[in-house]
Amino acid sequence: METESEPYVRLATLRQLHQVVADLNTARSLADTLQTVANGIVAGLGYELACVNLVRQDGDLVVAAVAGNAAAESLLAGRVGSRTSWERRLSMGEAWGDLRFIPYTEGWILTDDDVPQWHTDGPEPRFADEWHPMDRLFAPMYQSKGREGRDLIGVISVDRPRNGRRPGAWGQEALQMYASQSAIAISNARLRANMQRALVRLEREQQALRASEESFRQAFEYAPSGMAIAELGGDQHGRLLRTNDALCRLLGRPASAMRRYSFSDLVHPEDIGTLLRTSAEGGRAELRLARRDGTYVWVSLRNSVVADAADGPRFLLTHVEDIEERKRHELQLAHRASHDSLTGLPNSAELRSRLSARLCNTPPVPAGAESDYGTYGDYADLGGEYGGLGYDFDHGPVNDPYAHHTHTIAPAEGDIDDGTKGLAVLFCDLDGFKSINDRFGHHTGDAVLIEVARRLSTCVRDGDTVARLGGDEFVVLADGLGRADAADLAVRLRNAIIPPIRVDGRAVRVGASIGIGWAHCGMTAEEVLQSADERMYIEKRSRPKVQRRAG
Repeated sequence: METESEPYVRLATLRQLHQVVADLNTARSLADTLQTVANGIVAGLGYELACVNLVRQDGDLVVAAVAGNAAAESLLAGRVGSRTSWERRLSMGEAWGDLRFIPYTEGWILTDDDVPQWHTDGPEPRFADEWHPMDRLFAPMYQSKGREGRDLIGVISVDRPRNGRRPGAWGQEALQMYASQSAIAISNARLRANMQRALVRLEREQQALRASEESFRQAFEYAPSGMAIAELGGDQHGRLLRTNDALCRLLGRPASAMRRYSFSDLVHPEDIGTLLRTSAEGGRAELRLARRDGTYVWVSLRNSVVADAADGPRFLLTHVEDIEERKRHELQLAHRASHDSLTGLPNSAELRSRLSARLCNTPPVPAGAESDYGTYGDYADLGGEYGGLGYDFDHGPVNDPYAHHTHTIAPAEGDIDDGTKGLAVLFCDLDGFKSINDRFGHHTGDAVLIEVARRLSTCVRDGDTVARLGGDEFVVLADGLGRADAADLAVRLRNAIIPPIRVDGRAVRVGASIGIGWAHCGMTAEEVLQSADERMYIEKRSRPKVQRRAG
């Protein structure tokens, strides 16, 4: 390779480097790919010797390919170095980007470790950037793991550049880029090898099915559940080539129309991520597919990759099972767990869950309250989330990307309306219900509770919560109300409850005592409910007994 002092790189060198990178993608097997990687170092990057050390499943590295020296290949190929020794090497020396260069002045301490190594004989260097026979240069190969970082899949080790000099900036970058491309090629070769092994297993499992094209056709066409064959790879990847009658009936679409779609065209927008995360082979997913009439049906998808006996074009065989009934049952069970079986309202557990979701442990600083950084009003224009930056009143603003909680605050006490809107908690206890229950029985009492629940639900807005806490106690959560708004709502709720309720031709009446509490951050759900409960009892005791009668 040309010297680094040249102001440009010869076109022939670039062509040679381009060719060796292109060769990486034409190797037919993992072994061919590894040898191609090693050959490319010697042929395209100008080193006399190259070794490809591949990470095994146990973490150690094995010399998988050697190029440039037959004697070195016979000595090094197949030998194993421990992961500990390799990690030690990759933590030493000089970091040239991802490369690691260990000069001969440091490398002497590695002589006795278990990493296979070879040194090309040569004279001692005569100038600063001349290559020393004991210099070491390593190019780690990493596989990206997304947010989890990078995973080491191997290390390329090289020895003695043909020009006798340590690589300069261009040579370092070329080796690093080549290592990156090699990592991609090796990863792809591994994926291909894994797929081939999987296809062999699939071939054995489906040997009886493929013995006859006719038997496969009948099994596909007359299967009681949905079946589809889609293209795997190419420009038409995922396009449905063939669907059976069961799938067409399930989706209400003719087979001719189905051939215009892929499953990604039919999946519910909220489930597209689930579909994309489903692996092609052996992948399973539960998602919703669109019917012709615009409705969606829950299905279970199970994928298998198939190929013909001559290893021809591969396809994706998808089994589609209707799980609408099971999903409906699961939703019913979830609803029962969170809702009162008699009234259908959210139950005590669901009420506490919704209330807790609005509260945090830190009470908000009231408007105008002093802190070391001025008054709360100084930061009021930052919004409930303090501008998304978060705010620590002990230490000032903090750059917290997760500070998405909007503090729940309560209006000021007393008759003064400060304009604050808060989360009102209206605790409602029925007056006279026990006498109805005792007098007319539980059937009448249950009917009264059901009707009260209905009336309360009609008085609130969409987004408000009406819950049955237990017995004859109900709770309403209404957000965005001032004190006057909450008082008006309490009056409406009480007036809705008072009219007679007819049960089996008999008219009965109940009254209601309603206490208004306010939720704010720094309180627990239990404390909020207890506060509203106490205010309800204060309100109940303040009214004459005759006003609390019902029957």
